[in-house]
Amino acid sequence: MFARVITVHAQPGKIEEAATLYRDSVIPAAKKQTGFKGAMLLTDPVTGKGLSITLWETEADQKAGESSGYVQQQLGKMAPLLTGPPVRESLVVSAKA
Repeated sequence: MFARVITVHAQPGKIEEAATLYRDSVIPAAKKQTGFKGAMLLTDPVTGKGLSITLWETEADQKAGESSGYVQQQLGKMAPLLTGPPVRESLVVSAKA
């Protein structure tokens, strides 16, 4: 299993709006992607930091979102709420409960 981790920083007072957008728009779009296995958004309401973690069955499934424009489209939804560009990482899931 593979994970895409995206770190963002929301504008002051916008983290709740970002979480709602993630829940109502980003997750439903992710569910339509081949190999999608789950998603979560971790946030710090004090600092505005957020971590999006999406899980993918194969590395090819994870990378397909990058090449198809899916990831850029989802990040575009969030862009107006952020203070700067997101930081993306691709990781291997080594343990999962």
